[in-house]
Amino acid sequence: MTNIMINKSLKIAIASGKGGTGKTTIAVNLAKSLGENVQLLDCDVEEPNSHIFLHPVISQVEDVNVSIPDVDLSKCTFCGKCQEICQFNAIVVIKNNVLVFPELCHSCAGCWLVCPENCIAQKERVVGVTEEGGNSDVKFVDGRLDIGEVMSPPIIRAVKDRTANSMIVIIDAPPGTSCPVIEAVRGSDFVILVTEPTPFGLHDLVLAVEVVRALGISFGVVINRSDIGDNKVREYCDSENIQILLEIPNDRKIAEAYSRGKIIIDIYPEYRKRFLDLYEKIESMVTV
Repeated sequence: MTNIMINKSLKIAIASGKGGTGKTTIAVNLAKSLGENVQLLDCDVEEPNSHIFLHPVISQVEDVNVSIPDVDLSKCTFCGKCQEICQFNAIVVIKNNVLVFPELCHSCAGCWLVCPENCIAQKERVVGVTEEGGNSDVKFVDGRLDIGEVMSPPIIRAVKDRTANSMIVIIDAPPGTSCPVIEAVRGSDFVILVTEPTPFGLHDLVLAVEVVRALGISFGVVINRSDIGDNKVREYCDSENIQILLEIPNDRKIAEAYSRGKIIIDIYPEYRKRFLDLYEKIESMVTV
């Protein structure tokens, strides 16, 4: 097993503008290639699947709670200030009643801070869990959003709260470019954007690049299934001065292994060197 020793925790997020590009494939293979000094955080909490390939032993499961308003109607004057400040329509004043919609609440604390009667308390609501464990190679944390819940950032924050110190941290981010992705990649030292050489891949790559640039995080691109489609992704990266860090061809053997819960370096051990080279490129691009 190859181990890379570092002086600080290098946090590398793996993201993509769309689902199905191979984000988890890159995350798991990179983590397994690096050796023992690595932690994988699966922040795709709506559909985590890194555990399928890592087979971690889970040692700790914890609920994730969010705060929601609890109104004491005996003190309420129904002034409506709580409703006015809520930008998400999670609390509504109707005549002599106050309705709370927990699923819409973002736990911003606005309603109980502006209440002139101090009649709004906080109560906790479970929205999901975090799972922590690992195996002989990789430390592992993932999160799972409860069925029916719509807001994943609280779970993502809970997963990232378990980031290990003095380790290489690999973050498997959710797909897309919305709030969950921003929450997952925020604070990373580097972002790998995984794409494919198709019109859809290029379209969503452009959106992802805009997000990462707005966040001010260094990044590069990995092209998966690199021998399909066209050359426009490469032309875009060249025109935008974006480094292509790695290309992985469309290989039926890799796809079949993936469907059985196997990763690339299980069937092609020589790829371990390519993923280690990928890490070394990233390390050289990050100002430590």
